[in-house]
Amino acid sequence: MLRPLAFIAIAAALATGAAWAAEPASGAPMAKDGMFVTAKGMTLYTFDKDATPGKSVCNGQCATNWPPALVSDDAKAAGPWTIVVRDDGLKQWAYKGKPVYAFAKDGKAGDKTGDGFMNGAWHVAKP
Repeated sequence: MLRPLAFIAIAAALATGAAWAAEPASGAPMAKDGMFVTAKGMTLYTFDKDATPGKSVCNGQCATNWPPALVSDDAKAAGPWTIVVRDDGLKQWAYKGKPVYAFAKDGKAGDKTGDGFMNGAWHVAKP
């Protein structure tokens, strides 16, 4: 009896984790309704602890909760958009030197539930 329940619990945990995976790499984020969003319309955020321009300090569990906006292989930096190489070797978009991230708890396009999170350290990324 416990074996099937354990399997169901593991499968549910894996399925839930997959729902919060980062979007596939893409071109530079776009502005919509006064903020930057992913290709799927998910809100992007900046993190105050990313104090050194061009450097992301959001790794490990932080990057699970705040998936980085990944750069596609053919994308090029342009204007205020630059490319940051993360500690894990992945490439991430940065706006004016600040890396941008989605938030795993935003359930649909346009959600902004991460704004002000962690005592105000996370902010909606705006043009």
